[in-house]
Amino acid sequence: MIAKCRYILLLLSTVCLGWQSCSRRALDEAQRVVAEADSLWHEGKMYGIDEGDSLSLAQAYETLGRYSAFYSLVHRSSSLATYAHACYHYGRLLRKKDDPVAAMQVFINATHSRTDDLHTLGRVYSNMGTLCHLAGEYPLSYDMYEKSADMYLQNGDTLLYYYGLYSMAFEKSEIPVKDEAMHILNHIDSVCADTNVIALAVLAKAELYLRVQQYDSAIYYAREAHNCRVCPSISSTILAQAYSYLQIRDSAVRYATLVVSEQNDLYNLNNALYILTNDDESKDKESIRQTAAHRADVQKLLEIRQGKLAQAVQLLELDLNRKPDLRWLYAIMITALLTGGAFYWHYRVRKQQMRSQVEQMIERQNDNVTQSIKQHIDVNDLTQTLHWKNYAAMKADADLYIGGIVSKLEEQNLNETEIRFCLLTMLNFSLSRTAETIHYSYPSGIKTLKKRISVKLGTKPPILRNFLFDLASKA
Repeated sequence: MIAKCRYILLLLSTVCLGWQSCSRRALDEAQRVVAEADSLWHEGKMYGIDEGDSLSLAQAYETLGRYSAFYSLVHRSSSLATYAHACYHYGRLLRKKDDPVAAMQVFINATHSRTDDLHTLGRVYSNMGTLCHLAGEYPLSYDMYEKSADMYLQNGDTLLYYYGLYSMAFEKSEIPVKDEAMHILNHIDSVCADTNVIALAVLAKAELYLRVQQYDSAIYYAREAHNCRVCPSISSTILAQAYSYLQIRDSAVRYATLVVSEQNDLYNLNNALYILTNDDESKDKESIRQTAAHRADVQKLLEIRQGKLAQAVQLLELDLNRKPDLRWLYAIMITALLTGGAFYWHYRVRKQQMRSQVEQMIERQNDNVTQSIKQHIDVNDLTQTLHWKNYAAMKADADLYIGGIVSKLEEQNLNETEIRFCLLTMLNFSLSRTAETIHYSYPSGIKTLKKRISVKLGTKPPILRNFLFDLASKA
């Protein structure tokens, strides 16, 4: 039997060691992939463009995700940060692959990672804001950009903070809320020295004026942004739309043609193709039909993408509105209460047993002391023994056999009558017999005497006898 147990223990140890070794290798590989992704990210590149690297990044994200709950419990900051980085890189890759639903879920997981890497969290919230913006959910996008800017501000990423402010202003211009958007943009102009951020703020002003139908101002700011070559597709689209609304068709067609030649954004491309279909009078009917067909294809792609983006936004809204699952917390609390109750009940029972034992020991000790007093004081002639004139002899006997009780009572400023009462109480005399012995009126007088003695000794009448024995036992 012992040999079988040893064999089972050896087998279990081997399995555990093998599992630990495999887990360690998987974690090391996941951390290597994330480190490589971080290195490319700092160079302005994206990890996972190749199919092999894409699979490695997905595996790294899943591996680190399996251990994220454990890392949260032990608060391993570096491991949590690595998992957050994996979420960020994998989410960007999924966005690149036009899978916004999966990307949003990965970004949500990053926000739940409990990492203290605010820089990465800021970028995660920024990506979530972009997905909401593409879905046309501008208020929600504004909230995500605001969280992103707050993360950057807490982390001291000043430049990224201004980028976050620009994104917030751009969302306000899409709604549009002119006063709030201009307040943010003017703040950027007054405090930021980065030319690229300032150019983006100019672009946001152009978008804002386009939304509020102030087309001349929109053209002015869009030209400035276009000259800075910041987001040229957006600035060209704004110029094309503004000129189209002003019915300056040549300029509208010129800038729309620029957008079509770049073809880097479906939304801008769709707007440009619409302008070319309606405003380009230089084309023949066949060319217009081809442009319209091209726009129809782009609209189909936009509808598909908008459907995916709507699902991604729904995921985010469900997460924001989701009440925390407290079932596990309730289970822990109930278990803790039951365990604590069991321990408390055991403690109370044990304490009661110990108290009972102590009381029995004290009672036996008190009985022994009482018997000692009775042996040395003639109870039958107690009235005479405890008479006033025999007080000195009484004090000598009591101090000798009861731990100097009389001297201790005298230190408490008790008089002779009160001391006699205490001795009779220790002998367990009834109040009526005590009153008869010391010639005190019963019951009012003797009860008043007992109350007065209790007040002097700082105890209560019901426990006076126990208090006296405790006093006698003290050195």
